[in-house]
Amino acid sequence: MKNKFISILTYILIFFNSNLLSNENNNILKVGLLAPLSGEYKELGNSLLYSLQLALNEINDKNVYIIPRDSGSDDKKKLNKAIQEIRSQNVDIIIGPINNEDFDEVKKFNDTVFISPSNINPEFQNNIISIGISLESQMKALMKFIKKQRKNKTIILIPKNNYTSFVEKKLDNFDLKSYKIFKYSSDPKILTGEIEILTNYTQRKKNLENRKKMFEDKDDEQSKKQLERLEQKYTLGEVNFDSVIIIDFGNSLKSVLTSLVFTDVDQDKVLFTTLNQWFDESIFYENTVKKLYYPSVDYKEFKKYQDTYLKTFNSSPSEMTILAYDALGLIYYAWKKNGKINTVNDFSFKGKIKGKIGTFSFENKKIIQNLNIYKAENKKFTKF
Repeated sequence: MKNKFISILTYILIFFNSNLLSNENNNILKVGLLAPLSGEYKELGNSLLYSLQLALNEINDKNVYIIPRDSGSDDKKKLNKAIQEIRSQNVDIIIGPINNEDFDEVKKFNDTVFISPSNINPEFQNNIISIGISLESQMKALMKFIKKQRKNKTIILIPKNNYTSFVEKKLDNFDLKSYKIFKYSSDPKILTGEIEILTNYTQRKKNLENRKKMFEDKDDEQSKKQLERLEQKYTLGEVNFDSVIIIDFGNSLKSVLTSLVFTDVDQDKVLFTTLNQWFDESIFYENTVKKLYYPSVDYKEFKKYQDTYLKTFNSSPSEMTILAYDALGLIYYAWKKNGKINTVNDFSFKGKIKGKIGTFSFENKKIIQNLNIYKAENKKFTKF
């Protein structure tokens, strides 16, 4: 299997570079790729190469060439060397870097346009365009969805970590007059107590015990039935919110969901929503959650892309690679439309652009993804 993997990768590298030795006319689109082909994230780098191979197959234009270079992992010297080598090939544009932390380095090459899969900032930054699924796009989709569900008491749950201040600054750009923000600890042991406070769990528990006492010493049939109904409850009383937005993912998200259910938040009355989901099937095994809603890329296209990738390369792609796939499609569209790519302004299109991840638009030099709302329920994802 390892030899097969090396053979495929070698073939792709030869495929990407061989044509560069021949034609040198103005009707060629040269796209550089900054990928970590060595170091900690080399599997991601190889996956990016594979993704662009699929994109090239679909574009089916012999005048489009990819020039990949190893940008390493957290290695500024290697990153700069890779950029210089790519630029020496007279490229039109570069896909990368994958990390927002490298933006300061690539800004130095201000006469070259970079398209990054990063999701940190959807606004054009000098010579950089980020096409990742931004917090802004996700919040915009969720707020619209929550409004349609006629919910007007929303709690935004944010973990206390290195990204807390970043998230808060992003949220400042939204009209959150009817929203409340609650920050919680990333430590599950502390988290449970914080969610108990948020949901007024202790008081609601006391409410139930007090109500039960009212019927315990009564022998009439109606009191017995009332007591029987109360015995089936865990708390008595409503929480002071009707929807939650959990800005978290992975095990931390699951801990929050478990705590909300543990404190007896009625899922039939309170809407559970979250961000940063890529159809993670492990959420199905969080048996305490009935329904979870979130904005995301087009599920059918995402599955189709995964299946094609798996069939072609006998491995599963990293989630980020579909963004690189769409990046090449976007670059090709701009090149065909404008006949050239000189600056980020060549990507200021009117209307919506359709890609594998869905549709997106450019508003005031900012990329906004038009995301769908999906529901995780009964071990399947459903477009809402």
